[in-house]
Amino acid sequence: PPKKKDIRDYNDADMARLLEQWEKDDDIEEGDLPEHKRPPAPIDFSKIDPGKPESILKLTKKGKTLMMFVTVSGNPTEKETEEITSLWQGSLFNANYDVQRFIVGSNRAIFMLRDGGYAWEIKDFLISQERCADVTLEGQVYPGKGADGNEKVKNKTKPEKAKKKKDTEKKSNGVKEDNRATNQREEL
Repeated sequence: PPKKKDIRDYNDADMARLLEQWEKDDDIEEGDLPEHKRPPAPIDFSKIDPGKPESILKLTKKGKTLMMFVTVSGNPTEKETEEITSLWQGSLFNANYDVQRFIVGSNRAIFMLRDGGYAWEIKDFLISQERCADVTLEGQVYPGKGADGNEKVKNKTKPEKAKKKKDTEKKSNGVKEDNRATNQREEL
């Protein structure tokens, strides 16, 4: 049995132990537990459509926090990305979806959902927007309405860069260029 101490002699460790004893006896409601300690919601397998793998993901993500990445098409500044994604967030809020938005680049944002079960409905809304290039959800990239012209440009520029490298190699005729000083000394 632990020694009885005067409460005035308690240090931080004693106070922490006392708090743990009090909380051990308390009944914490399931909703107050952190998400990782909550028991998973039961899955109704009768609602799963074997032809649609997204239906399985919807049911397994229900009630869990989920994040999706959204890319804005064109070449927007961070302020433009902020304004565009703010409009999308407002539309989702008006449709009773609890979404938080974080800007992570000049053309990229994270949408955080409290209930991942609605993620695919939100994804469908976002990819139907004119300025949405793509939405990344659970590792899957869904092209948006604004991606049509943008994707073609990306694919065309990659081979051109490779051709330019080959052309410069042919022009140098085997002369190796680097940033080292030459072996020859120049008289001043």
